[in-house]
Amino acid sequence: MQIKVLTTPITQVSCNTLIINLFEESTILDKATGMIDKALHGHINTLISEQPDCGKYGEITIIHTWGAIGAKHIMVLGMGKKTELTTDKICALSAIAMRTAQKRHAKSVATMISALDTERYDLQTTTEAIVEGAILGTYQFNYYKTNQPTPDSIEKFIIIENKAEKKAIITKGIQRAEIIGESVNLARDLVNHPAIYMTPTQMALHAQEIAEQNNLEILILEKADMEKENMHALLSVAKGSFQPPKMIVLKYIGDASNHHFTAFVGKGVTFDSGGISIKPSLNMNEMKSDMAGGATVLGTMLGIGKLKPKINILGIIPCTENMPSGHAYKPGDVISSMSGKTIEIITTDAEGRLILADAITYAQQLGATQIIDIATLTGACVVALGNIASGLVSNNKDLCSQVLAASVSTGEKMWEMPNFAEYKEQIKSDIADLKNSGGRMAGTITAGLFIAQFVNDIPWVHIDIAGTADSNKNSGYNVKGGTGVGVRTLIQLAQNMGTK
Repeated sequence: MQIKVLTTPITQVSCNTLIINLFEESTILDKATGMIDKALHGHINTLISEQPDCGKYGEITIIHTWGAIGAKHIMVLGMGKKTELTTDKICALSAIAMRTAQKRHAKSVATMISALDTERYDLQTTTEAIVEGAILGTYQFNYYKTNQPTPDSIEKFIIIENKAEKKAIITKGIQRAEIIGESVNLARDLVNHPAIYMTPTQMALHAQEIAEQNNLEILILEKADMEKENMHALLSVAKGSFQPPKMIVLKYIGDASNHHFTAFVGKGVTFDSGGISIKPSLNMNEMKSDMAGGATVLGTMLGIGKLKPKINILGIIPCTENMPSGHAYKPGDVISSMSGKTIEIITTDAEGRLILADAITYAQQLGATQIIDIATLTGACVVALGNIASGLVSNNKDLCSQVLAASVSTGEKMWEMPNFAEYKEQIKSDIADLKNSGGRMAGTITAGLFIAQFVNDIPWVHIDIAGTADSNKNSGYNVKGGTGVGVRTLIQLAQNMGTK
């Protein structure tokens, strides 16, 4: 989709669909909309008087122009109450409008920024929200469809701004939004591919491509390398699978004068059967998305490589399948880890925290001074927060506040869980240093605190995206399938850190 800015008068812009933003209870049209209304002989004012709900959030009304202006159709997009408008809502509304235009086979769509409340949000931020919504909302995953009609796609998206002096700001917003959109959609692609394709080896190949295109350093640890590093927790999970495990390390240096590194660690279980503690067959197909944390880190590193914040980042992704076989690790086993700590296996379906334990230990060996890990870790998080918010567990209020602030600015909802010392009692083992499951109660918290035992004393935040990594329907800027959740937050966090 080509995205550009035009300073052409609104009535002369040639396109299939022109989006008009209308706030709830609006009675006075802004100047640009008034010009269109005049050209359409008052149809927009008539619509407002006869259908007063047309300005409510997400409402869409189509008006045919019959050649009165350059656009073939007008899409009146209800923005809701002006006092309740946020950049997240702007992004979602843009996605809804663009998806509607896509269904109507529009090849070119235009919109205006002038009617939005740019006093609350600067012009670049508003532009970014509109363009991100357009890119994310029209995402399609069609890799495996055959003998299908060519999917509808919008070829041109036009932002209209009559003041030429604002064009450079809007263009800057477009450029950043295109990078963010590409990064999120990469993560979505990785999650949506089936596990027969998206193996640990394939994840590593994608990482190599990202590194080559963005001048990032890359290191791929093979099974033999992991054995030398005593990564027995990761290797235990990998034992049941025919697919070899990979430990992916991407390094971005944005500030060579600074020796501090922030590590983004993503869980990369490319298929999770549960292992010997096998999952029910119902919906097991969805477990191809258990590498969504790793996909998020890859998407984030793509965006960071293009945006180049002044900060040093390690992207670390432990990748493996979790399968049952005669070679698989078993409930009741005691395994070691790279840190030297021993772990009693209560269930082989609590594998994500095991591979993250070794990855986090390795991150510190590579020089990480603070760590954010992201993982589809626990069903308990889905029970606690549903598919609305991701759960956080942290040992550092400052770093956690930075993650939450970044999530607020992107609209990716996150919620910090308590980490009281009493919860640690649930993961104490009678025969080892730890056990890998504390039971059903407070499952999200105890899983996070298990990971914390391998962090030592550096700042750390764990993000559980089990409920938010995929969607079962189109909603706002999320479409059915992988959401790419966390990419926008981690990129924003990196940029915020880089401006300190």
